[in-house]
Amino acid sequence: MARLKTKLRLYWSLIKSLQTGLLLTTGLAGFMSTGCPVLNWQLVLGVTGSLFLAISGSTVLNMWYDRDIDAKMHRTHHRPLPSGKISPREALLLGLLLASLGVGWATWMDPLYGLVVFAGIFFDVVVYTIWLKRRTAWSIVWGGIAGGMPVLAGRALGTGQIEWIGVLMALGILFWIPTHILTFSMRYHKDYQRAGIPTFPSTYGNRVTLTIIAASSVMAAIMMIAAAYGIGLTIGYLRLMVILSAGLLILAVRCAVKPSQRNSFGLFKYASLYMLGAMMLMMLVV
Repeated sequence: MARLKTKLRLYWSLIKSLQTGLLLTTGLAGFMSTGCPVLNWQLVLGVTGSLFLAISGSTVLNMWYDRDIDAKMHRTHHRPLPSGKISPREALLLGLLLASLGVGWATWMDPLYGLVVFAGIFFDVVVYTIWLKRRTAWSIVWGGIAGGMPVLAGRALGTGQIEWIGVLMALGILFWIPTHILTFSMRYHKDYQRAGIPTFPSTYGNRVTLTIIAASSVMAAIMMIAAAYGIGLTIGYLRLMVILSAGLLILAVRCAVKPSQRNSFGLFKYASLYMLGAMMLMMLVV
């Protein structure tokens, strides 16, 4: 029993539970923003389960492929794969199993929903991680596209089509990604250099990186506010969305004007809270 608990804890760390939870929340927000009945627990359970499995599987596959560079970074060398606590074969099989179950469940619920969920895994694992991550700093664009797939999938399931509100929500996440990722890459600049991963700070310098962060924060806020208006949030909730967005913009501008590790990491932490808060507000249309 003790060995089983240890193994489950290792598996849990492979799926990056905080990241997976945030992406899962965006998918649920996309679905619930269509006005779905919350009391239809079977449908909500299906969305939750299929997205959790698909996102977890995608994350495990990324961890499997990146185990060599994780071993070179102080921040990640203790993870189960580079530390040898889980074998590459075991992680690969787990990732494929979770991803397949998630896509299969999603496709069974609705073919379009399943297609978008599959697209998220494809963009994340094949395009971003395997093809581009080690070649160009611009790989984060494709990582952002992958990050927008859960919310787009949720909207597609709820509306039966890919429509403009779902696209706006996905674009909001795409533009949010630089704020989230680039501040992180600035903080762990030496780790990424040690692993040979091209980042915006190493390729273009901190000043350009901070300018991109500020610009992307503006675009993320615009997309989120426009999507909130489109789904019909009341003026009170829209004001809250504006306040959340204003906080993101203020912190982004402060980082650009007064760059420091403290300011950039503060923006990194707020960016996650911003996205979580924005998505929770989107759910209130129900």
